[in-house]
Amino acid sequence: MASEDNMETDTQQQSSETRVIPGEPLGTVYEYAIGEGTFVRGHTIHASHIGVRDICESTQEGKLPIISVISLDASEKVIPVTQSVVVVRITSVNPRFAKCDIVCVGSTPLKDTYRGLIRQRDVRATQKDTVDIYKSFRPGDIVRAQVISLGDAKSYYLSTASNEYGVVFATSPAGHTMLPVSWCEMICPETHVREMRKVAKPLDIETMTS
Repeated sequence: MASEDNMETDTQQQSSETRVIPGEPLGTVYEYAIGEGTFVRGHTIHASHIGVRDICESTQEGKLPIISVISLDASEKVIPVTQSVVVVRITSVNPRFAKCDIVCVGSTPLKDTYRGLIRQRDVRATQKDTVDIYKSFRPGDIVRAQVISLGDAKSYYLSTASNEYGVVFATSPAGHTMLPVSWCEMICPETHVREMRKVAKPLDIETMTS
């Protein structure tokens, strides 16, 4: 019976673990006692570093559970910050912005997925008001972008305004990898169907003209 109780406790603790970033609210002092890797501002407990939230029941009767942040290995501490170059997957588009999941910072894959938004005015550097999101990105596109600001704890505003940012991989309706033919168009090599995109400049090209 004791071993079953221990297994149940381990399961409960495992389910309470969540990846957090510095400053992220974890709860209140009325719910938890503070543990390692946390600090209090007002009545709210925050994470002081990147890690995994851990909640441990107190061994003393009547005491609040202890909330801590367990540090990750250095290789896991990569998160998007302002000016980071990121690789994202477009998840949806509308006339005002494209939603995406950030999957890499630089060349480092993320274990957690952070959300991003590419707003109409951040797609390109010129004629911002005439940008058509539907002619810039489509769901499933892989895009290179730059973080320009933090929206909330796990949502970032991104830009593809520079020439080196934009779509780096797209699939045609026929399921083939599309090839860039200009800075605003890609083509399916099998069906020769062309589609509009905000295409990224290849990284090995140092200069270009619009």
